[in-house]
Amino acid sequence: MIRALLLVTALCCAATAAAQGSQGWNPDVIYVPTPHEVVGDMLRLVDVRKGDVLYDLGSGDGRIPIAAAKNYGIRATGIDIDPVRIAEANRNAEAAGVTKLVRFRQEDLFKADFRDATIVTLYLLPDLNARLRPRLWAELRPGTRIVSHQFDMGDWQPEKKLESNGRTILFWTVPDPGKKR
Repeated sequence: MIRALLLVTALCCAATAAAQGSQGWNPDVIYVPTPHEVVGDMLRLVDVRKGDVLYDLGSGDGRIPIAAAKNYGIRATGIDIDPVRIAEANRNAEAAGVTKLVRFRQEDLFKADFRDATIVTLYLLPDLNARLRPRLWAELRPGTRIVSHQFDMGDWQPEKKLESNGRTILFWTVPDPGKKR
């Protein structure tokens, strides 16, 4: 039984690697879902309000945009480079009944347009967050709220930190252009 499970796992990994190579995309991180309780804490910490527009960069199975739409009634977009995750996220949105509020785009988050965001959520490695920060500052309106599961933004110190079930959640607000460091 264990051999069969290992064989299936190996075949799935090989198929995923082959698909990545043939699709011309290569994710910068492996997919690790944010636990549901951390998703809830992220959305509470960012203080979701009526009329907000949320973008989840590296959205995986779509749980953050889906939770934002379902629990707060806001529009939300997930961006992920992996077509398998996009398909899964769309199925999850359908099952949650939020397809009118949520959409998912297969794109490179470093090239995607998310300028209309009032909230950006992240679960990316620190070096990716640091690479993304100049775009966040240049393209997002001052006051846009950013929340990250676990990882910081280099020398940009968070305004708030929350420990949630052994995990860290960090919060920033995009500053006015004259106040950016």
